[in-house]
Amino acid sequence: MKPSPVSPTVDFDRDGVQHGFLKLPYSRDDAAWGALMIPVTVVRNGKGPTALLTGANHGDEYEGAVALRKLSNNLKAEEVTGCVIIVPFLNYPAFRAGTRTSSIDRGNLNRSFPGKPDGTVTEKIADYVQRHLLPRADVVLDIHSGGKTLDFLPFACIHVLVDKAQEARCQAAMEAFGAPYSMHMLELDSVGMFDTAAEDAGKVFVSTELGGGGSSTARSVAIAERGVRDFLIHSGICKGEISPRKSIKLDMPDGDCYVASMHDGLLEMCVDLGDPVNAGDVVGRVYDATRTGSAPIEYHAGRSGILAARHFPGLIGCGDTLAVVADVVG
Repeated sequence: MKPSPVSPTVDFDRDGVQHGFLKLPYSRDDAAWGALMIPVTVVRNGKGPTALLTGANHGDEYEGAVALRKLSNNLKAEEVTGCVIIVPFLNYPAFRAGTRTSSIDRGNLNRSFPGKPDGTVTEKIADYVQRHLLPRADVVLDIHSGGKTLDFLPFACIHVLVDKAQEARCQAAMEAFGAPYSMHMLELDSVGMFDTAAEDAGKVFVSTELGGGGSSTARSVAIAERGVRDFLIHSGICKGEISPRKSIKLDMPDGDCYVASMHDGLLEMCVDLGDPVNAGDVVGRVYDATRTGSAPIEYHAGRSGILAARHFPGLIGCGDTLAVVADVVG
């Protein structure tokens, strides 16, 4: 395989705190010999585990960006045993544009792994993470929220894995993160995800969904900051005591958790996040927005549980996820 065109301006093997860039050449109209400069911080102190912490895998999700940008300012080498690699804005073009996908090639970074060194800009970023950052990491935390189109209960999440010992390690790290909710996540499509790349490489991997709507709140950022700290303590990289917090355990056992709209129109949500739902309950209605006088289409829960996620904008399209109902398991 061809070498990656990305070159770091930091030395991942040097002790101390370094702030620099992952430099990706990118020729364009306003800079013929330009480059994308993706900010990165490396904090290393001797031998020990390595954590890879990422935010803005989707560019309109901000809890990770804020929490990790603050951590990059504040984490000191003497607080670390091992190494912490912080990339607050992983899909940098998307982050700068405030969009889910890249403003350059419309690439969805979280569907682009393992990437290509000679592919699109998004594929080049994925390839560098796959071949150069993931191999360094023992534990990986990728912080997500719902962006502009979804809203979630604040949860950390892992996936059901074939390797149950690996799944147990992920479970323990998720519990250490200590979000208000902890989810066994069922993806609609896991092909090309960073999650899948990290799990296939045998890493301890934890993700999150900490809100949504294309912004962040004081509460959601605080959850991210506390979670990152306790994730690092749990991983043996930082010292301290993990702060005890109750986390309600959720599960998405099958596709009935998802309620998808089959119509375009005006959305009325009939339950709020965290509300209990019984199978058959109306969770939302979609109204024809081109005329009056027609009855709305009602959408019903396929299972009992609580509303864990919902479509955020007031207008919905055919094929959009309207709601997610999760089981409460503890």
